[in-house]
Amino acid sequence: MNQQDHESTALAEEGVVQTSVARPEPDPTGVLAVAKPPRSTRAVIRTLRRNRLAVIGASMLIGLFVFCFLGPLVYHTNQTDVDVLNASLPPGDGHPLGTDTNGFDVLGRLMLGGQVSLEIGLLAAFVATAVGTVYGAIAGLFGGVLDGFMMRLVDILLAIPFLFFVLILSARFTATPVTLALVIGGFSWLVIARLIRSEVLSLRVREFVLAARLMGARKPRLIFTHLIPNTIGVIVVNVTFQVADAILTIAALGFLGFGLTYPVTDWGSQLSAGTTYITSGYWWLVYPVGACIVLTVLAFNLLGDALRDALDRRGD
Repeated sequence: MNQQDHESTALAEEGVVQTSVARPEPDPTGVLAVAKPPRSTRAVIRTLRRNRLAVIGASMLIGLFVFCFLGPLVYHTNQTDVDVLNASLPPGDGHPLGTDTNGFDVLGRLMLGGQVSLEIGLLAAFVATAVGTVYGAIAGLFGGVLDGFMMRLVDILLAIPFLFFVLILSARFTATPVTLALVIGGFSWLVIARLIRSEVLSLRVREFVLAARLMGARKPRLIFTHLIPNTIGVIVVNVTFQVADAILTIAALGFLGFGLTYPVTDWGSQLSAGTTYITSGYWWLVYPVGACIVLTVLAFNLLGDALRDALDRRGD
């Protein structure tokens, strides 16, 4: 009987151990919670294909890039030499959208201006995203006094009127596509820095980051290997909006007369030149370039909204 009692007691203890192993206590702090893995590229593309607005935005962008970069290879025009004899011609044979006050073909001018505007917008978005992502990741990972100081600096810079500052720089220095992109990107990183910081604050307590710390990973490795790759959704969405904002900024500068100078042109400068003669009935100098700006910004915004929905896993 004693032996049977010992065996039953051992079996009972073993059952208790198995039960405790099979049902671990929940972590009340949530520190060890595992984040949902990011969606695969196929899943994102599949979601975008089902989104009608995403398809419209992507189709518009493809059409605009083909028009601006491949169009000049098919439709050849002289955008360097002024032709006063053919100035301000209405749309007709030889000039589908007419000519401007310098005799330049408006359709060819739109292609050239679109190239410059898109290049500046993409470069400015790249600069802003790169600076803001690294800045926000550092602030979020280190935390404490450094985080507070870095965020107060962001608040101070956000209080400075962006367009006013850019106008001062444009008046002081000669505007070129590269300098404009650097200036715009140098002041557009503030918003994404705050977004990345908030993402890193939630990621730095996740299990994979704690495991990397225990394995001896240094903070630069944590930032570039573990944290930034897990914020790729926020980064991709922000890039689309950054490009749209940069194109609007370029258009505003050109409209105010602080844009690029001859022979380089952009959509803003063309719109500014066209509004001078709108009362004279030269509608082809205003509406086509205005439509290009609106369609480009709309396309990037539609694609950005669709990407945000496709990369968001909170609804899964």
